[in-house]
Amino acid sequence: MGWVYVAQADAILEGTATVVEADGRRMALCNTSEGFYAIDDICTHDGGSLDQGTLEGYAIECPRHGARFDVRTGKVLALPAARPVRTYPTRVKAGSVEVEVP
Repeated sequence: MGWVYVAQADAILEGTATVVEADGRRMALCNTSEGFYAIDDICTHDGGSLDQGTLEGYAIECPRHGARFDVRTGKVLALPAARPVRTYPTRVKAGSVEVEVP
């Protein structure tokens, strides 16, 4: 598919995540101190929405059971999740956040 516009960069506060959609995929767009990261908005443990969780640095915590993931890599940081979450490349162009969708 390629690069898809998902949000205005200034609309998402640093340290927060918000749900966006790109090519029919629901993603959590996370604004960290070093930029934006996009991950599937679904906890691999039980299907909870990650955008509703707490984002601290590069770690997002699922609000349902406390599983934590690195938003840069998708790697599991804390159980009960055992499988990583999918990540997507992001970029900011002229104030717009775009996600690359395969």
